[in-house]
Amino acid sequence: MKLQGGQSWKFETKPRIKGSATVVGPKEGQGPLGSNFSYVYDNLEIDESTWEKAERRLFERASSLALVNANLTKEDVQFFIGGDLMNQIISASFAARKLAIPYMGVFGACSTSMESLALASLIVDTGGANYSLAGTASHNCTVEKQFRYPTEYGAQKPPTAQYTVTGSGCAIIGHANQGVIVDCATIGRVVDMGLKDPFNMGGAMAPAAADTILSHFKDMGRGPEDYDMIVTGDLASVGLPILKELLNKQGVDTEKTEMNDCGLMIYDRETQPDVFAGGSGCGCSAVVTYGYLLKRLEKGELNRILVVATGALLSPLSYQQGESIPCIAHAVALESGG
Repeated sequence: MKLQGGQSWKFETKPRIKGSATVVGPKEGQGPLGSNFSYVYDNLEIDESTWEKAERRLFERASSLALVNANLTKEDVQFFIGGDLMNQIISASFAARKLAIPYMGVFGACSTSMESLALASLIVDTGGANYSLAGTASHNCTVEKQFRYPTEYGAQKPPTAQYTVTGSGCAIIGHANQGVIVDCATIGRVVDMGLKDPFNMGGAMAPAAADTILSHFKDMGRGPEDYDMIVTGDLASVGLPILKELLNKQGVDTEKTEMNDCGLMIYDRETQPDVFAGGSGCGCSAVVTYGYLLKRLEKGELNRILVVATGALLSPLSYQQGESIPCIAHAVALESGG
């Protein structure tokens, strides 16, 4: 059975990531992982007239490069699963308009990267497609404009705030002789601890990450020692210590494997202090996973990792009405494939 336990899928046919691509903005290119990305723009405008068009271009370029890297055309791909943070996920939908691939839009906030990868892998594993494309994107200025204050406003932020990544990551999943294996996935539950501060996403999302990791270990009969790395996205410097504390309280020894966070990996907080607690956004875990982490798996530096993408499911309207922040996390296990 593909269903494992209460909320996990074991992919029996071992679908693989046949090709991937990551496209980022200048700040991401200047960070410690800059050399791992497929393309780095030298301007935040991404050569467009609006921030929203800039985000769309990131998505379009990443998806096109993923096809090239997989040595496929868009006619070879049966389904595109994608989403983003914009109202009505317009970046993904407008990119799908250009791709003209049958499309399913999904929203998991910053967890969309692993949500789309899990669904694309399930479709391939069940024989519903030969190839599926999964991807997501974010842009610093579109997110600030929609969820907080436009950057032109110059609003001050607390140290718990995170800096939205400008970037897009896409992957093509199918059956191949080579490529990183998508081993299994755990679909998260919505967890809401009553936090209402949109400038403390790490603290809000950490309990959801803990819940999904614990469910994954239970469903798959695994523990932290079964992974070379467990990486979250994006709890940053506030949320990652909280996650470790929550897991330790449940009897999970977090010292048995390396635990890191995509929001901490993509920037150097000493030389890039304006990122505050670290990176966030749909593009954060996508570009770190499909850029840096896949390369390490392909080289054999890592054998098996668990990527746990986290999302804060708030909207401007829910915040204005005083609602707390419901959060979710989706986990996907990736293997080097030999």
